[in-house]
Amino acid sequence: MHDTIPNIILLLVFSVLVVALFRAFKLPAMLAYILVGVLLGPNSFGFLPNAEANHELAEFGIVFLMFSIGLEFSLGQLYAMRRIVLGIGGLQVLITMGAIMFVCLSFDMDWKAALVVSGALTMSSTAIVSKLLVERLDLNSRHGRIAIGVLLFQDLAVVPLLVVIPAIASSTGSLAYALGIAFVKAAVMLSILFFFGKNLMNRWFGIVARQRSRELFVMNVLMVTMLLAYVTKEGGLSYALGAFIAGMLISETRFRYQVESDIAAFRDILMGLFFITIGMLLDFHSLTGNFANILLVMVGLIIFKSLVVALLSRLFGFESGVAVRSGVTLAQAGEFSFVVFSLGLENGLISDGNLQVVLAASLLSMFIAPFIIQNNLKIAEFFSQGYTRNRKHQIEDIESVGKQLKDHVIICGFGRSGQYLSRFLKEEKFPFIAIDIDPARVQEAASGGENVIYGDAGKRLVLDAAGALRAKALIISYDDPPAAMKILHLVNDYFPNLPVVVRTVDDTNMERYRDAGASEVVPEVLEGSLMLASHALVLLGVPLNRVVKRIRLFREERYKMFKGFFHGVSDGDEAVERSMPRMHSVPLNSLAYCNGKPLKDIYFGLCNAEITAVRRDDNPEEMSPDFVFKEGDVVVLLAKPHDIVLAEKILLTGKGI
Repeated sequence: MHDTIPNIILLLVFSVLVVALFRAFKLPAMLAYILVGVLLGPNSFGFLPNAEANHELAEFGIVFLMFSIGLEFSLGQLYAMRRIVLGIGGLQVLITMGAIMFVCLSFDMDWKAALVVSGALTMSSTAIVSKLLVERLDLNSRHGRIAIGVLLFQDLAVVPLLVVIPAIASSTGSLAYALGIAFVKAAVMLSILFFFGKNLMNRWFGIVARQRSRELFVMNVLMVTMLLAYVTKEGGLSYALGAFIAGMLISETRFRYQVESDIAAFRDILMGLFFITIGMLLDFHSLTGNFANILLVMVGLIIFKSLVVALLSRLFGFESGVAVRSGVTLAQAGEFSFVVFSLGLENGLISDGNLQVVLAASLLSMFIAPFIIQNNLKIAEFFSQGYTRNRKHQIEDIESVGKQLKDHVIICGFGRSGQYLSRFLKEEKFPFIAIDIDPARVQEAASGGENVIYGDAGKRLVLDAAGALRAKALIISYDDPPAAMKILHLVNDYFPNLPVVVRTVDDTNMERYRDAGASEVVPEVLEGSLMLASHALVLLGVPLNRVVKRIRLFREERYKMFKGFFHGVSDGDEAVERSMPRMHSVPLNSLAYCNGKPLKDIYFGLCNAEITAVRRDDNPEEMSPDFVFKEGDVVVLLAKPHDIVLAEKILLTGKGI
């Protein structure tokens, strides 16, 4: 105890100071913890001994790192981004692992060590990339979605590594037999847990939550996590796999957000200790003689991973500038690299000499990653002149629409709220232009006749092109406080006479928005407007029964025009959204079944869909039972997602599925 207390105090003092310094420079805290481990570790200044307790802390850190990843893992998001996740992400992992393993074997490294190194260096940093994308408001940009999609697959790819590494380390006979047994164990365990675990977890957490004790709830989370980690370890797998499963199981319960809130600080501290122990593994004495090799590995890793992601992005149809931005964003190593390194070291698969070189190269790549990511646009413009031209074309496209408008409304974001608002404006004959950063939604809505243009409303050039100097109002229709504040500051600096209305879910940021120059802040949209109207009518002396009748009649007669929304990639695909009707635009080609047929003859059968609008030559048509379709019409369907495909096929071919 006499020796332990000073070490703990020293660790806390250094951690607080270094983390605070990194926060001040807006650098990830993870890198600060690693630096603390490097400075205090036994291989540098030697303030902290290389004791067994450090390795146990590292185990705890891995467990809670994997638990947090499992807790945040979204099957809905995985499905919504499946083309990027399985396509670009899957190929990136396979190509990068294969190439790095080939290089390692070329330098006479044992194949098991090569597998550990290739698996570790394939990963990129979820913590660094996601944090910087959020800060730069790039999370919903095209390169941002590619980066998140690839990171999602990398999260998945860690799971088989957690199974394979202990299996190949313990194999004494046939390797295929050992791997087969390991995967059978994992499959059986996953099947049992996911078939029976969700209901059991919901019930058990319900019992614990009814005790209304926060400390009991937190202890229960720790118990479940550690218990599943221990079970998987005893089953011949790894602690990390059990923790990941625990996180995924809890994420499927209704207590997910409570768990995230209650254990956040505890989890972050344990993860910080894990990164400190990673820093303690670095040996400065062995690194001085290998500095050239470390730089070579780091530079090679950054260039190769950038090229792989960029080329795959081009292969999947993204333009060169977006591909370059995606590549440099994912060029670094990641926190999962250290999980794989730790597992390989624990199982004796990688020598200390090899570990020092690849570990140091990984750390250096992560330290310079924020600076590379922050300059990804400049890098893309340097390597892709066409990307600069495309960005100019985007501004010109917006300007071509904006210069024709005067006393119009600019809608920032064309999600559900923006679409509802646009229908109000059309009813009142107000001109508007909508700006959205989701290309899928823009294409879908524009083909349905909506005045929506692709662009980032947080850029001054975009607002200027949209005619902000001539506009009557600007509406921020999405609930994203950092993005909203950025737009408000731009308007305040460059368009001070333009009134701004901000939509927000609750009143948390109302004062901040007003202080930043918002004319009005609306905490919610449609139902909030109805409640506001009902209160206003009562205050004006309208009898309550008449108010209730007016609101009911409004819903019955007018609510239909608010049904449905054009879906985009950034909407995700959660269960609630899958059950809601969407709008979908269907252009009629020369072979379409419904050409020459009246509306009354189009029968969707068991498909629960309806035609809400038809545009001909970019003009809306009056709908009646005798309306006749013809080639070139754009038909807007309203249906639930599973009915849209069937309804479109009936329109085009006359046959169901």
